[in-house]
Amino acid sequence: MAVIVKYVVERNGEEKMTFTSKAEADAYDKMLDMADELFELLGKSEVTGDEAQREELSLFLAQNREEVLYALGAKRKPTPKPAKKKAEAPKEDDAEAA
Repeated sequence: MAVIVKYVVERNGEEKMTFTSKAEADAYDKMLDMADELFELLGKSEVTGDEAQREELSLFLAQNREEVLYALGAKRKPTPKPAKKKAEAPKEDDAEAA
């Protein structure tokens, strides 16, 4: 008999997602917390339409939080580091000459 540990993210008595890793479940729960806060913030705006649109937009923003932080200037985009050159293997001509 196998024992399987499952982590369930639940909101308002409704099961949202199941994970096998506590870290993944915590990250998803944190994303839902952000979406809830964004939902309330968007509710103060006259720009968003109905509640379904507001919920969809708040989830999108929470799921793409890194890009949102870059866009707001709250976080810098990581600069790609130049690739290091690997030491070249000796050429066949050099190996034969030795």
